[in-house]
Amino acid sequence: MASELNRKSAVEQARLIREKQVTPLEILDAHLEAIARINPQLNAIVTLAADEARTQAEAAGEAVMRGEKLGALHGLPVVIKDVTLTKGMRTTFGSPLYADFIPQEDAEPVARLRRAGAIVLGKTNTPEFAAGANTINEVFGVTRNPWDPTRSPAGSSGGSAVSAATGMSALAHGTDFGCSIRIPASFCGIVGLRTTAGLIPNRPMRLPWDPGQVHGPLARSAEDAALMLDAMTGLDPLWPISVAPTWDSALAAVNATNDAKGLRIAYVSDIAGFGVEQEVDDICRKAALGLAARGASVEHIAFDCSDGFDTYKTLRGEWMVGQQLERIEMLEKFGPNLAGNVKAGLALTVRDTAAAENARERVWMRFRELFSTYDFLITPAAPVPPYKLDQNFPTEINGRKLENYIDWIAPAFLVTLVGFPAGSAPAGKTANNLPVGLQIVGPRFSDPRILGLCKLVQEANPIGWPPIS
Repeated sequence: MASELNRKSAVEQARLIREKQVTPLEILDAHLEAIARINPQLNAIVTLAADEARTQAEAAGEAVMRGEKLGALHGLPVVIKDVTLTKGMRTTFGSPLYADFIPQEDAEPVARLRRAGAIVLGKTNTPEFAAGANTINEVFGVTRNPWDPTRSPAGSSGGSAVSAATGMSALAHGTDFGCSIRIPASFCGIVGLRTTAGLIPNRPMRLPWDPGQVHGPLARSAEDAALMLDAMTGLDPLWPISVAPTWDSALAAVNATNDAKGLRIAYVSDIAGFGVEQEVDDICRKAALGLAARGASVEHIAFDCSDGFDTYKTLRGEWMVGQQLERIEMLEKFGPNLAGNVKAGLALTVRDTAAAENARERVWMRFRELFSTYDFLITPAAPVPPYKLDQNFPTEINGRKLENYIDWIAPAFLVTLVGFPAGSAPAGKTANNLPVGLQIVGPRFSDPRILGLCKLVQEANPIGWPPIS
């Protein structure tokens, strides 16, 4: 049984620990075995704290035996994206400038996971300061996709997505500003959630009033993602945009989701105007329309918010400068993706950012009108399947040339632009056995309902484990 523990759901692992059928140490050993076997092939976990994790697992087991009150994640191995502070554990931000940096504090999302009983097992690979849609950096190199190691897991939470998809961790943490949870989840065939801004405080990240950057779960199922979500949400009086969840338990809501009766769902092939590869659209449309069999009313409609493209790029440039302000003098030492983003931001004027905010409002009003008719918007999570590792980004879609590494992620970042939560659920596989994800977008605070739909999509379109797992 021990050799298979890492392939059980996080919910099941937590139950086994609570019921004393297995120990946290046995759970940890199963994941460490998987890491030893899988990680050298994929390079997802870049800092492994095995000894510290073993000490924590032993203490967690003793707490179980003493009959102490256990947190929801008690004894579960969790990995953290390497742009998020972990006390006493190397955090490089994927940058040579911080190759040996060891924080003296946990970021608040990490602290919450620990308080829920999670064992922080290690850090996962990310592009430099998360500026990239391919998971590669000069410190640790490239992370590979478990469905085909010649392909990318996307970025910037690529290491976390690979860790969860292969059973190297029970759960994985990610951040999302453009697509960084949703597209890695799609490329790795798992569930990921861009959360409602403010549900999970970013402390101590810069720009505390910014709603763009959020933390969220990556997991093999919607139930597991909900379990992790519950552990991270909650009002923080010290975070200026912090909000309390409007539900008691996301996991209970997902467990209670057995159908989609009464839901009005809009499927849109392309909200960004860049095109979608036909095979991807076919898979996603079939999965979306398949929700009608679970009681939903599903319509394939046209919805265009491509005019938000330049708006997002402007606001992204402003955000990049704000995030890197204390390191501006190091600009020429940054990698090309990060440096390009910062330089674009430095070239902006106040008029540029003011015009972008006005344009954002117009796009938001269009989404608001859509959600007055439909409960959810569903699109392909990515317009292409996983691409080759030797590409920094897909250079064309259906013959249309792309000029920038973020162009192809527009279907995801246009949702970020207007601040709505969105999940990614596996919808099927291509003829080349590559996973394709469905993006499910809902109004603010619909996070548990989004995960409920992710559950239904995953049940109807099982894709199994990746070949490397």
